[in-house]
Amino acid sequence: MRIGELAQASGTPVETIRFYEREGLLPTAARTEGNYRIYTPHHAERLAFIRQCRSLDMTLDEVRVLLRFKDQPTADCGEVNSLLDEHIGHVAERIRALRALEKELRALRAACPVPHAAADCGILQGIDHAGAKPPTAARRHVRGAH
Repeated sequence: MRIGELAQASGTPVETIRFYEREGLLPTAARTEGNYRIYTPHHAERLAFIRQCRSLDMTLDEVRVLLRFKDQPTADCGEVNSLLDEHIGHVAERIRALRALEKELRALRAACPVPHAAADCGILQGIDHAGAKPPTAARRHVRGAH
């Protein structure tokens, strides 16, 4: 199948497929005489695996490790277990950070319970006040949260 067909069948944009190929996550597709990429069912299966990993918010490096083990089915999967345990820890930390962010946003929202002149808006004043301070670890933007 051609790249457009793989894209449609998998729900993956063509540029993403090309990116995964450049990154070495997908094997390079053979080419026709007209220089079109030709993908096999193996490409589609591997792409589905990559997409599932990405939907679990795994990094490309984590996906590479998992693919390496997938390509070596007789290898011991202890490193896979460790990778997932570490990823679960990252997710738990992001959840804690998001809860802290929610608490901060709710406190900001409470600063302006009813609409009035923007010059007197407690939310805007709170953001101004907080923006004047250097960011702390607890106040960093939560990467990948949206």
